[in-house]
Parts: sequence; C-alpha cells; structure tokens
Amino acid sequence: MNLNKVKVFNLEIKKNPKGDLLKFLNKKDKHYKGFGEIYFSDIKKPHVKGWNLHKNFFCQITVCFGSVKITIKSKIGNKRKIVNLSTKKPKMIIIPPNLWFSIRSKTNYSRIVNVLNGVHNQKETLKKLIDNKT
Repeated sequence: MNLNKVKVFNLEIKKNPKGDLLKFLNKKDKHYKGFGEIYFSDIKKPHVKGWNLHKNFFCQITVCFGSVKITIKSKIGNKRKIVNLSTKKPKMIIIPPNLWFSIRSKTNYSRIVNVLNGVHNQKETLKKLIDNKT
C-alpha cells in the first residue's frame, strides 16, 4: 500500500453559543468506508501507541482532545508520512489497510476516536513492540 493513499480532510465546526459541534463522519461522505466499530483511545505523553497495521480495515481517525502526531509507514522500505492532528484545527486522517502507524501525544494527554470499517480482531491486526522514541 502506498503512503500517497493516506488522506487528510478538514472537518467542519458548527459554532454554537452552548458549545460547538464538530462533524466527524457522515455515511453520505465520499470518503466514508463503512462501519464496523468505533473506539476512543487515550494517549499520555511521552508514550506512543502503535505500531499497528490493519490487514483489511481503513482507520478514520480524529482528535477529541489534545494534539497528536501520527506516523505512517509502508510495510516495505523506510518511507514515512507524518500527520499532526489537533482539536484547534480539526482534521480527519484515513489510513488505508496494510500501512503501519503509531500515535504520540504532543500534549500531556490526548484522546483520539477511530472508526474502523470492520470489527477489530487479533488475526486482522499486526502489532510491533516499540519504545517511546518512535
């Protein structure tokens, strides 16, 4: 899988005096990949979550709180793509299958939401043990 297939989209914020609304995903969106499960993941600085690779699933990720650096790399070679996500400038990244990725919090604490187009299982996901310097 090619790193060029990683997509980043700006997200729409609807201002409201009671609290803003962030539109993350709609099944009418061109980039909607289907629904399998949604999970929230907390990341504490200086820890790194990853490296993970989904064999079949797309990951559609945004930040709910804080700021993160997502590093994506292909299975072959050392090419990397880095995407920074933050609640200050909301974006969504879509990571296609067969790419390794890790997530590091740039603030003391961050929370991301990930929509998978399938149900997570251990046979479908590969993991690499890493240290916190990755």
